[in-house]
Amino acid sequence: MNFSAEKARRKWPFGGLACGERPMVAVAAILLLMLCAPTEPAAAARRPGAWSQGPWGDLFRERGPKKLRRAALPASVPLPKPRPAEAPAAEPEKPAVAKQAPAEADQPAKQAAPAPPSSACRLALTEEIAIAPSIPDIHGAGGCGGEDLVRLEAVVLPDKRRVSLKPAAILRCAMASAIVDWIRADMAPLAASLGSVISDLDNFDSFECRGRNRVLGARLSEHGRANALDVRALKLADGQSISLTDRTVSRELRESVLHSVCARFSTVLGPGSDWYHEDHIHLDLMERHNNYKICQWDVWDPLPRVAPLLPAERPDQAPPREVAAKSNAAKSEAAKSGAAKSETAKSDAVEPDAGESGPPTKKRRQNRRF
Repeated sequence: MNFSAEKARRKWPFGGLACGERPMVAVAAILLLMLCAPTEPAAAARRPGAWSQGPWGDLFRERGPKKLRRAALPASVPLPKPRPAEAPAAEPEKPAVAKQAPAEADQPAKQAAPAPPSSACRLALTEEIAIAPSIPDIHGAGGCGGEDLVRLEAVVLPDKRRVSLKPAAILRCAMASAIVDWIRADMAPLAASLGSVISDLDNFDSFECRGRNRVLGARLSEHGRANALDVRALKLADGQSISLTDRTVSRELRESVLHSVCARFSTVLGPGSDWYHEDHIHLDLMERHNNYKICQWDVWDPLPRVAPLLPAERPDQAPPREVAAKSNAAKSEAAKSGAAKSETAKSDAVEPDAGESGPPTKKRRQNRRF
């Protein structure tokens, strides 16, 4: 490479450098030495000097292959000595929850929200008289649901027998308590008079968010407030079934049920009230002004066992059929002759006498006016 101070002056034509050329020449010489250094990095790294020891040592130092560095490592990793038999047993690691316990203990304990107090009805409805666990309050659309609700599964009789509700009924506690009292005090003695015990109650419907009679847009039914129960029948342990709307059941038995429910519930609807309640009895505890009650249940008479399809048999004291036929013919002829005589008398009374004057037409016109 051809380089001189004259050429440096031409390349950098500054006045300051022209006054003193020696500093510029020294800088150029250093650059040349750096560029013209030996190109073999391994030789430069092995040569002792400032280059190998200076900041450029890492650049030109030859690094050994990876195999050599791996060979320098020990052949096997030493393992710890086995635990002696007389050493104490190691304590098991405590779970993470136990480790966090001190930190949580430092924090103030949060008090759980107190449960709402039980109502007097809930306290009275014990397992000795009914199997009725409490359920959460229901707040549905349009006012459906209610509070202090239970799922009435069975009624416990005084002799510890159970009357199962099939299916279980979701009711307000007050309505469930009324059903329990009705079965224990009224229906159990009624079944005992028949020589049996009540085993099941046929629940047709209990809680259902709907309007009255399932009519769209109608007023909310008491079923929607969990305040009503529809009953179809009471089944006895001996296999009998007291269907409350069956006309084949004894009228006296159905009337006794009618009197018992109308004395306990504010609304009783059955056959005769409307066609929606022809096959079951509706019971509810609807609150009205002045405790007004509705009891509409017509206890129909039993149907005849044999329909009167044939005429009654002819009695023995009846006259023979021939004599009866002659007497009927004589009566008919006499009636015909009497009718002819009456017509003749009427015609004589209508005809005017010869001595009477006056146009008959006027009388006819006068009669027509009325």
